[in-house]
Amino acid sequence: MSDRGVGAVGAAQVCSVPWPERDHAALGLPVSFDLPVVGHLDALADLAAGAGYLEWRRYRHAAALHTELVVPEEDYDERAVDAYAQCAARIATALSVSQYVAERLLDNAVALRDRLPRVFECLRDGVVSPTFIRTIVSRTELIHGRPYQALVDADIAAALRKPGSWSKARVRDLCDQMVYRRDPDAVRERREEALKGRCFFTEAGLDGMGTVGATMSAERAAIVARVVERLASQVCKPDSRTKTARASDALFALVKHAPFGCDCARPECAFQVVDADEVAANAARIVIHVVTDTTTLTGPVAANTTAAATTTAEAAAQSAAHPQTRDGNPTAVAAEPAAVDAAATDEDAAVAAATTNQVTTDEAVVDVIAADEAPVEEAIADAVVATAVSIDEVAVEETAAVEETAAVEDLPVDEAPADVEPELVDGVGFVAGLGIISGAHVRDLAADPDTLIRPLGDGTDTPLPATQPADPCRPSTALDTYIRARDRYCTWPGCSTPAWDGDLDHITEYDHAHPERGGQTSATGLGAKCRFHHLLKTFGDVVDDQYDDPDHPGRIIRTVTIPEGRTVLGPAHTGFDTHPGLDMIVFGDPPATGPRTVRPSGMVTVRMIRPG
Repeated sequence: MSDRGVGAVGAAQVCSVPWPERDHAALGLPVSFDLPVVGHLDALADLAAGAGYLEWRRYRHAAALHTELVVPEEDYDERAVDAYAQCAARIATALSVSQYVAERLLDNAVALRDRLPRVFECLRDGVVSPTFIRTIVSRTELIHGRPYQALVDADIAAALRKPGSWSKARVRDLCDQMVYRRDPDAVRERREEALKGRCFFTEAGLDGMGTVGATMSAERAAIVARVVERLASQVCKPDSRTKTARASDALFALVKHAPFGCDCARPECAFQVVDADEVAANAARIVIHVVTDTTTLTGPVAANTTAAATTTAEAAAQSAAHPQTRDGNPTAVAAEPAAVDAAATDEDAAVAAATTNQVTTDEAVVDVIAADEAPVEEAIADAVVATAVSIDEVAVEETAAVEETAAVEDLPVDEAPADVEPELVDGVGFVAGLGIISGAHVRDLAADPDTLIRPLGDGTDTPLPATQPADPCRPSTALDTYIRARDRYCTWPGCSTPAWDGDLDHITEYDHAHPERGGQTSATGLGAKCRFHHLLKTFGDVVDDQYDDPDHPGRIIRTVTIPEGRTVLGPAHTGFDTHPGLDMIVFGDPPATGPRTVRPSGMVTVRMIRPG
């Protein structure tokens, strides 16, 4: 019988020097918690970087165990409980965690060591949060052993080191963008397998509850979600259910063809009984935003162009009642977008919050936008913009002018290894709220027989209109679409709410009496915010700012400053980083100022119409 460890049986299962007894000053930690507010915030930020370093060390030790116990045997180990499982079991036993948790830790450690060494360094340096590591590892599994593995690792690490903040959605999109563009064939094959594996399932839960789910393509999932949300919104404010509970009831009503109603029990309530079938029929034209460039629509070629595609569930929506003005006035201003308070100003944010139920989404449409871009060395610049616009808006806005993109100097370029064919580099698409999709997926959407491709600009040098003609406070449809495509998500640090589900906020409060004094409606003056962060900025004594980046024309720098004076940079990764052609899109000056001359971008919109 082995006596290993017998002497430690009565000892505490911790290291020799417990953390509370270590020299806090030597570790750079505050020796007291008696700090001002800003001191606590500084400490939290420092600890976040420290947590990254400790996590790096944890993965290093796990990887070292893998090297010691697994690598020597992995090529010929065919045991039922192989060396990998035994290594993970040691970790699980030492940490008192499950085998699954231990294997996940080991998976991450090995992936960071072998596949993502530069990202691993970002974790060590506190550049990336440990909470994002699993997302990065899982979204890069496709590159394992590929010749471009080091390029993707370098691309992701370089992006993570850019100044700015991250959210889980932005990290996910970054990884998918880098992977999907490198090997479109592998991505296409994996997507085909994923489509074959789509399924429907039910699962019994606790307390008499159950779960119903289904896997399907991203655009179908988005349409289903929008239809359910549309029906769930047919209630008044006194309804007692949570938003998710209403959505659950709405889904059942749609499947059962049963009435759906508000539970406020007020006699005067207008939503006591709602016809779910009628709502579903009207909601079959919900806007789904997809972003891509014309190069992606035609396949992986050297030329770079930008286009937009729109998919709707109703072909009848493009009837004579909504004619398309292809050859209309290029300076025509589109109608106001049917988005959630698309341009709510600072002073009316509270009112907007109280009228959310009045907002409707009247189209089941997938929009894909793209812009012309010139190749930089061997890299293909993908300019993708997804637009959420109503049918009427499309009719008047589709002839708006867009600037042509010249060479994009700030686009990061990697030299492709000799064994990677340049033509394999493909474009990508962006689905609002769901993230990046492959170029092949975009082309599948564009190949729909009911697809209508329309130019967003007419090829002239006329700038896009920036405001509504009757109200200079509110953006034109073109500007609304551009900002949501540019920002992608709420621009508040760490927020992943899709830009199309939120507001457009005037960074400086719009002066209705004297618009020329500031807060004008322009690309630099507006930013996407979710409703909560819009209200927080308005009423929470938080100051945000955004201004043109002097080093990168067309791009902007964002900051958020809390009451104690601490300033945090806005998103490090936006639509510009996927579609650099957005840099070149220019809008007209505010009313009463002269126009600027710009180059046309050849931006087009592909409208994909699906019969309801």
